[in-house]
Amino acid sequence: MGAGKTSIGKRLAARLGLPFRDADSEIEVAAGCTVAEIFARFGEAEFREGERRVIARLLAGPPMVLATGGGAWMDAQTRASVRASAVSVWLRAPVEELARRVSGRSHRPLLNQGDPGEILRGLARVRHPVYAEADIIVDCTEDPPDVTTQTVIDALSAWEPPRRLRVQVGRAPYDVMVGGGLLARAGALLAPVLPQKRAIVISDETVAEIHLPRLMGGLAEAGFEAASLLVPPGETSKSLPSFIELVERVLAMRPERRTAIVALGGGVVGDLAGYTAASVLRGLPFVQVPTTLLSQVDSSVGGKTGVNASQGKNLVGAFWQPHAVLADTDTLATLPIRELRAGYAEIVKSGLIGDADLFSWCEANGRDVIGGDPAAQAEAVIRTCAFKARVVGDDEREEKPNDGRALLNLGHTFGHALEAEFGFDGSLLHGEAVGIGCGLAARLSARLGLIGAEDAERIGAHLDSCDLASDLRRLNKRLSAGTLVRHMMRDKKTRDGALTLVLLRGIGQAFTSRETSPDDVAAFLRDEGCEA
Repeated sequence: MGAGKTSIGKRLAARLGLPFRDADSEIEVAAGCTVAEIFARFGEAEFREGERRVIARLLAGPPMVLATGGGAWMDAQTRASVRASAVSVWLRAPVEELARRVSGRSHRPLLNQGDPGEILRGLARVRHPVYAEADIIVDCTEDPPDVTTQTVIDALSAWEPPRRLRVQVGRAPYDVMVGGGLLARAGALLAPVLPQKRAIVISDETVAEIHLPRLMGGLAEAGFEAASLLVPPGETSKSLPSFIELVERVLAMRPERRTAIVALGGGVVGDLAGYTAASVLRGLPFVQVPTTLLSQVDSSVGGKTGVNASQGKNLVGAFWQPHAVLADTDTLATLPIRELRAGYAEIVKSGLIGDADLFSWCEANGRDVIGGDPAAQAEAVIRTCAFKARVVGDDEREEKPNDGRALLNLGHTFGHALEAEFGFDGSLLHGEAVGIGCGLAARLSARLGLIGAEDAERIGAHLDSCDLASDLRRLNKRLSAGTLVRHMMRDKKTRDGALTLVLLRGIGQAFTSRETSPDDVAAFLRDEGCEA
């Protein structure tokens, strides 16, 4: 109250050529008495119920500028209605300025119960964290109304809501939100989907130095009580000892069953934090905030969590779907180009599996994605996540043995074997290994007569054009075909002792095969440059 909703709203409506409506006035017309009289006769609860109905009716009508009462936004149903069909603007003013503006106005029922300044300060403590969930926040103090109106218009012009993609899995669908500035808006975006405004953020030391302050600030603005735990960067943190230690550290913070675990970082942090969320108290709410291209397009979506064991990669874990994924594309500007290339390999992989149009888009735009073009990166993330969401929605737990989610492992059986041989020491990134694995899968498919040589060459040429190695010879490392096959036989996708590979019948036409013997794969790898 006193922020200027009516005066600014009328000016805004005139500038935009829209009608102006005031929710309190509409309520008074509907009730046949003033807001103060409604409070006096029926109480605040009855007033809020009527307010909710009136606002829902107005939102269902034609476009307008609508000013609501200060308490309307506190109602969860009203906030949900506004999010679904409108853009919300909070006119934020200091309490002292609001108290000066409303001083002596007896028609304000909430101010008639004591000192207006004290009442406003109490309301601000409760309401401001919820007001922060508005789409746009405009600070206004003593500026003339016309100046504030222009500020609102400028903010509306600049506002870009995150692109949303719904992942339909089981009984708990969730949104992937893609766009810039999401870390600073994390509290506003997560408050509607989390059961409690309390969170434990898990990140690694490198990512935390760059991105953690913005995330913690965004959570705090919306009233979240948040703490952070850091792990060392790199694949070595994705281990059973690290997992056990992290679980103990989380438990020491005394989480409740509604306390959320928020993963801020790349795939290692997401997998480790996700498995921790799945395990502590038999399951805590989980949010993915991926900060690498690889994690934004792959590991953050789908609910696979886990850690590595001495016998291989990702052999211990759980399916645990997040409540939300915040893919802030601004974080990609902090990545070295090698990390961008590694992430891009997963985008190419998605096109090869089942979206030939995506692969064609990659051929036209891949270098822009790797080169740091924000629009190309956002488009790549949303396209790839859309593809993965379709696959995951159809096969959440990889229960279809020959298609469905298993196809997402294109390039991974070869890639995981290479990672194991390199020792998970960062000298070969996961995405780089997947890129090589896709090239190998394409050439093996051609060798088996499943696709034409021209398709295999096209795939290899695109990977090479983006400075991703498409064959083993570019690794400059002595590799044993027998050792790589042994790594592949330990892959978790092996079934009944048969080596499982994802191969191609064409670009966008992947399938699962158990028809290729280990000896034949070893012979292929020797021809690809491996030693016996």
